[in-house]
Amino acid sequence: MIVPMKKVSLIIMGDKKSETLRKLRKLGILHIESVEGSGKKLEELKETVSLLESALFSVSEKKNKKIKQENVDSEKALSVARQIVFLEEEKKLCSAEKITLSAELDRIAAWGEIDPAEFGGLKEKGIGISLYEMPLKEYGNLGENVKTLPIEKTKSSVKFLLIESGTEEETEIIGSLKTYRFEMPSTSTAEIREKLVCANKRIEKIEEEISSFAVCSDGIKKAIKSCEKEIEFEVYATGMADETLSDNGKSVAYFTGYVEEENLEKLRNTAKENFWGLLVEEPTEDDNVPTKLKNNKFVSLIYPLTDFLGTVPGYFEYDISGWFLGFILIFFGIIFGDGGYGILITAVTGILIAKTLAAKKKVSPAFLLIGLFGLSTILWGTLTCTWFGLSPEQIPEWLQKLSVPVISNVYADRIWCPPWTNGEYGLTTAQNLQIFCFSLALVQLTVAHLKVAARNRKSIKILGDIGAIMQLIGIFYVVLSFVVNAQVFPFGLVISGIPVGTVALVLVIAGFVMSFVFSNYNGSIGKSILESLKNIVSVLLGVVNVFSDIVSYIRLWAVGLAGAAISATVNELASPLLGNFLFMIIAIVLLVFGHGLNMILNVLSVIVHGIRLNTLEFSSHLDMSWSGHKFRPFEEQIEN
Repeated sequence: MIVPMKKVSLIIMGDKKSETLRKLRKLGILHIESVEGSGKKLEELKETVSLLESALFSVSEKKNKKIKQENVDSEKALSVARQIVFLEEEKKLCSAEKITLSAELDRIAAWGEIDPAEFGGLKEKGIGISLYEMPLKEYGNLGENVKTLPIEKTKSSVKFLLIESGTEEETEIIGSLKTYRFEMPSTSTAEIREKLVCANKRIEKIEEEISSFAVCSDGIKKAIKSCEKEIEFEVYATGMADETLSDNGKSVAYFTGYVEEENLEKLRNTAKENFWGLLVEEPTEDDNVPTKLKNNKFVSLIYPLTDFLGTVPGYFEYDISGWFLGFILIFFGIIFGDGGYGILITAVTGILIAKTLAAKKKVSPAFLLIGLFGLSTILWGTLTCTWFGLSPEQIPEWLQKLSVPVISNVYADRIWCPPWTNGEYGLTTAQNLQIFCFSLALVQLTVAHLKVAARNRKSIKILGDIGAIMQLIGIFYVVLSFVVNAQVFPFGLVISGIPVGTVALVLVIAGFVMSFVFSNYNGSIGKSILESLKNIVSVLLGVVNVFSDIVSYIRLWAVGLAGAAISATVNELASPLLGNFLFMIIAIVLLVFGHGLNMILNVLSVIVHGIRLNTLEFSSHLDMSWSGHKFRPFEEQIEN
């Protein structure tokens, strides 16, 4: 359930801000509404966190899990962080120098070993020598006025030394050859190589120094958390609204927050003790009320998944944690579809849970949730007789008998004829699975409208919700006729004197009318109808959306079928190799890789398809937008 909240406003003296916040933080029950802080101290704290995070990122890349962590306080952690950041900056400079030196070596590589000092010595003796590289054809046109010494010739170019004599004509020609002149390096090739070696050694040394600080990573994390708490405190202290009293120049400050209803009395008592002004109100839909969910231990197993998705229901929305968990378990089992995969998931999870218990630690809810996913997959694999992509003939007879015939792979080629067809028409196993998926849609979407109806039970608006349920039931039959089999589910179908097809169409029409008239009811039927008329396009499209939402559940069968096809293909590729001892290792590698890849794809399919059905199709029928944010009380830092 969503824990009931109360909106509270606290009024305090302006000079008691810090003192009040310290007491509230110690109390740890008030969620303070977001404000914008300012000030030099706040900026300094943010810079400190940025510094610590940068340092943590550097050491985390080099951290070995086996390294024993040192007990580092916040002051030392900050000092270590500064050293790490300084070393990282030096490393960047060394890396930049390394790139420059390497580029310079590449540039002069074609000329061999060069020492500018030797050329400078010759110039002091009156012999000016320059290096050039130009097209061979242009080289031939230089004439006798320029003295050159070819070093290397190719079919298209030539490298040469130009010996300067200082004549006016020669100077003019040399000036026209600027684009072909080779710029001498600032130092010799040997010195550049030596600098490059030094740069590499310094980078290695810096890496070692940074790695040595990995023992402080936990201390840096604690320092970050401590600073974040101080930032939170400073934001509230500086962002708190302040009003100056005209009579005596003193000021009062006030702020708004939310407290759990059960903790309201505790806050009242604290306010009395400290002479705070306290105003308590019921939250309205205009308020940005935080959400706190409270469920039993079993339903709470869904929290790791919803936390991963970042989905939080709004305070005035619904807590669908239990329904989310129930349906996602079913969806997971159908999408993975293979009991063998379920055994692997359950076994790995069981080992992790056993290790955790052996270490006398609390078992993570995520492990328990994954274990449930594994059991769900085993159950579905048992019902459909699907084990590691094996054909029914390869599966033991006792496992075949555990399956449910109408959806079992053992009877994949059989046609199932409902009684009303008199044996003329029938359904395949695949069609039976489709019907099962559409039935899941009917159940889940009906649950959504029942929850909405329960909320509107004291209003005539509930008739609109009943109409929506009638539409669902009627369109369900339409889907069976259009998508599954029109011969088995015709609109002229009559069972025991009941015209099923006609009833379905009547339900759709009557449900639409009821929904049209009462869905927007707010004290006046006329206004409700007028509101529906204003949005007539959306209202009409709503019927189409119901059809598409039900059909959308066929993705469960389709994705499960694709996964089964992949696993069967992997087995077909590997089976010929298993008969030969020399190729057996290749076959095992192929099986492990193929089935492992299939399981990864199935995980992605659960995220894309299974979760979508809960957070989109199901939620849209609940009018949920997942617009909430978590209840986070202002409290002391909790040590891990």
